[in-house]
Amino acid sequence: MDFKKLLDTPEYDFLRMSPRLGSRIMLLGVSGSHGYGTNREGSDIDFRGVTLNFPSDLIGMTSFEQYEDRKTDTVVYSFNKFIKLILECNPNTIEILGLDDDQYVIQSPVGKELLDRKGLFLSKRAATSFGHFAEAQLRRLQNAIARDTLPQTSREEHIRNSVNHALEDFNRRQPEEFATDATLYIDKAVTEGLETEIFLDATLRHYPLRRYNDLMNTLHSVVRDYDKIGKRNHKKDDNHLNKHAMHLVRLFMMGIDILEKGEIRTHRSEEDLRLLRSVRNGDYMKDNTLMPEFFDIVADYERRFHEAEERSILPDSPDMEAVAAFVESVNRRVVTGEIG
Repeated sequence: MDFKKLLDTPEYDFLRMSPRLGSRIMLLGVSGSHGYGTNREGSDIDFRGVTLNFPSDLIGMTSFEQYEDRKTDTVVYSFNKFIKLILECNPNTIEILGLDDDQYVIQSPVGKELLDRKGLFLSKRAATSFGHFAEAQLRRLQNAIARDTLPQTSREEHIRNSVNHALEDFNRRQPEEFATDATLYIDKAVTEGLETEIFLDATLRHYPLRRYNDLMNTLHSVVRDYDKIGKRNHKKDDNHLNKHAMHLVRLFMMGIDILEKGEIRTHRSEEDLRLLRSVRNGDYMKDNTLMPEFFDIVADYERRFHEAEERSILPDSPDMEAVAAFVESVNRRVVTGEIG
């Protein structure tokens, strides 16, 4: 498909009409299944990109984080927000820097500068970010299957295990003084309609309210994701499960590339795509559940991911002086009117 030609259609006029976009766009590339190479007939076309901030965002009273057009599923991040996200190796944004050349529909000279410096943003933080996203995908799969096959009391135990994993991950990402000693356990339910349910014991003193909100949102999201599954339409939901399963493997593939090779490779190789397409097509789904062979594949990739983390020669954190110099260079030119 000619993606550049697609942008000339009226549906994408917002790219030309919005004062935030137009000539200010640094990078815009195809995302989602077309970006990964897992697209098939009828797959949606998504675009993701980066645009320059306004001078008033940098030295004035305005602020801007991203432009989103839901009709075309296009998201364009402000340069400053994008930098903050890729410094943490956020999988949904750092993939914008790993497309093939012909997958970029817009690439300005300053966008090329960003691509030339993508190595600045790679660090061992990728182990946490990609691992966290992969764990969330795996939890969705396990929750969906457990919902169908386990009695309520066993399902509640399953949810507790998932919440415990989320709690452990939350604590790993906190300064030592803000790690919590929360304990989760199962007891007779007080919530109507349940036989047993999860309870929490915790002692918090002088704990920042915002961190507390982050903690509770983290735990709540596990239960919320589980409850979203509801009563399954098997044909429809199996397709969603296959898609989640594919993305779980893809996240491990991308994470391994970054940690092992220092490469951001969004569009997967043909060898990778054979496996990803097989998972997406339901070859590992039987009787409305994922087969043990799939979880064997996941376990192998998880092992390789952790080995890549241990062997990685990437720095623990990005070179912030070099990043700051580049960001200042771009934003200084924006303020002086040299670019934008």
